[in-house]
Amino acid sequence: MEPFNDSIPRLNYEGNFEKDIWRVFKIMSEFVEGYDRLYKIGPCVSVFGSARLKDGSEYYELARVTSKKLAEAGFGVITGGGPGIMEAGNRGAKDAHGKSVGLCITLPFEERPNPYVDPLYHFRFDYFFARKVMFVKYAQGFVVFPGGFGTLDEVFEALTLVQTKKIKPIPVILMGTHFWSGLVDWMKNTLLENGTISEQDFDLFHVTDDPDDAINHLKRFYEDLSMRPNFI
Repeated sequence: MEPFNDSIPRLNYEGNFEKDIWRVFKIMSEFVEGYDRLYKIGPCVSVFGSARLKDGSEYYELARVTSKKLAEAGFGVITGGGPGIMEAGNRGAKDAHGKSVGLCITLPFEERPNPYVDPLYHFRFDYFFARKVMFVKYAQGFVVFPGGFGTLDEVFEALTLVQTKKIKPIPVILMGTHFWSGLVDWMKNTLLENGTISEQDFDLFHVTDDPDDAINHLKRFYEDLSMRPNFI
């Protein structure tokens, strides 16, 4: 066995252990506050999408209309609290006088929530993973609009949790057939062809352009099912 090479740089852990211990308490506080406050809001739907799609764009308007209909159907709307599709989601909820929730993340380029987040339902997170848990915990469905890496991360996390039965089955709705068609085709032609997913996995999500179809899909899903928090 080769001797340990002392020329390899070593990590300096001095003082890090104490910082890590205190960080655990900070993480716990984010979970406790999130659980306590979101539990009181009631059934919600998490709306995901790009921060870069501005007011006046096709998908911004689609997100606003869909979120308004979600609120009219009795669902609170949870977004990341930022601009773009998140703003459209909160704006639509406010249009219908519904519950408009913003789970904001501390980022250098996003300092404050969009103006349509209800101050009563404004949350601030330092940790992405704690925030992602809150997106899922009290969501009765996910409505996903076009987006980038963050949106793809969120939609695949949701699909993975349902696929692996870590959460109960809930609707995952992809809004924008033109945008999502390339990804769905790749999943069929690459993932399915190589055996890394099954044909049944395509039943885990629903693709549409129609806000009314999205709302009806949610309603049909819960016709014979009760609404409750996930992973209880």
